[in-house]
Amino acid sequence: MKNKTLNYISMEFLSRSANEGFARTALACFAAQMDPTLNELEDIKTAVSEAVTNAIVHAYPNSLGKVSLKASICEGNVLEITVKDRGRGIPDIEKARQPMFTTGGEERSGMGFTIMESFMDKLTVRSAVGRGTTVVMRRKIASRLKPQQ
Repeated sequence: MKNKTLNYISMEFLSRSANEGFARTALACFAAQMDPTLNELEDIKTAVSEAVTNAIVHAYPNSLGKVSLKASICEGNVLEITVKDRGRGIPDIEKARQPMFTTGGEERSGMGFTIMESFMDKLTVRSAVGRGTTVVMRRKIASRLKPQQ
């Protein structure tokens, strides 16, 4: 069962590599209201960077397209992040999720999904060839007690 959404953001940008840094920073600013630790924030930024980079590099290898980024703060101090493209899609998701597998050439490490999975509590990937890919990541942020005044 999905937790109730308490706050959210939604944005769309072109699949230009320059927009990866923007997406990463915007998401970090949004997540900051949850009072994450620096380690939690770095994990979130890294996972977002990987998801957005995958959309830029793999969904639209020879053209520009749209990438959407949505984030929700849900009950239970859970952050849900969705990165969606309408690009070429992934023919075999299980194969694509294997470490070291890449369709992006030898300059790519093939570790994007592995990194996302290691930094988030849950990773879901849905894709249809010719229609695009949706990556949904969830992370519970540890509650920190605020000092009493």
